[in-house]
Amino acid sequence: MSRALEAWPKGLRHAAGDPLPWSLAALVALTLGMPVLRPLFAALFPELGRPVYQQDSFAALVLAHLALVGLSSALAATVGILLGLWVCRPAGRAFRPLFEALLAMSQAFPPVAVLAVAAPIIGFGETPALIALVLYGLLPIAQGTMAGLDSVPAATREVAQGLGLDPWQTLYKVELPLAAPVILSGVRTSVIINIGTATIASTVGAKTLGSPIIVGLSGFNTAYVIQGAVLVALLAICCDLLFERLQRRLSAWRYQEAAEGAAALPPVGG
Repeated sequence: MSRALEAWPKGLRHAAGDPLPWSLAALVALTLGMPVLRPLFAALFPELGRPVYQQDSFAALVLAHLALVGLSSALAATVGILLGLWVCRPAGRAFRPLFEALLAMSQAFPPVAVLAVAAPIIGFGETPALIALVLYGLLPIAQGTMAGLDSVPAATREVAQGLGLDPWQTLYKVELPLAAPVILSGVRTSVIINIGTATIASTVGAKTLGSPIIVGLSGFNTAYVIQGAVLVALLAICCDLLFERLQRRLSAWRYQEAAEGAAALPPVGG
């Protein structure tokens, strides 16, 4: 097997050992071809009259799930990064302990409870699910922002100020680029959490990959639960691998910028 792989072109060998294309292929194949697996599920669960979920297409559920996770993650990233920046500045530093306590409370509050409280007030559908997901996704992003900014050495800020950069230029040109990998790590954690948590949105009428899971649990249909759970897991794996690629590229860009900056400095003693 290894000799056969060695005979492949280098690019093809690299692609064969990369889990991302395989994960994406599995996700697409199962999303579009789940009805084809009806004989398999019928054999595994012979007591079920309908072994494959058919109330909605899995392609529509995947797209709806991605839309809900994407919107909630974008809102959580915007609010979390801005608040994280604010409590790391002199104007908001006094509020940092209170902010961290509120974040911990929001994470400890179960999303199901948020849905139970929000649905009777604002109605069923995507809106209460969006509120719950934003609240649940704030903590990793805000913590990543604060940790990333804290990791910037004080000497680096002093050098930036010595070069004549004002506070906004120091933040934009020095602190945020250095903190970006840690901030992105927080966004990555938040998105992965939201992909799994979004399944409960189907309890308030939102169309997500949680629909077959909820219907399966209420109707004792284990096949539905497996079909929804496998697609949610594949979606989380694909997103995690994509974020890993993005972090790797960001780190490479940082090293390149640092090398170019060092090369531009005048020689010591020159």
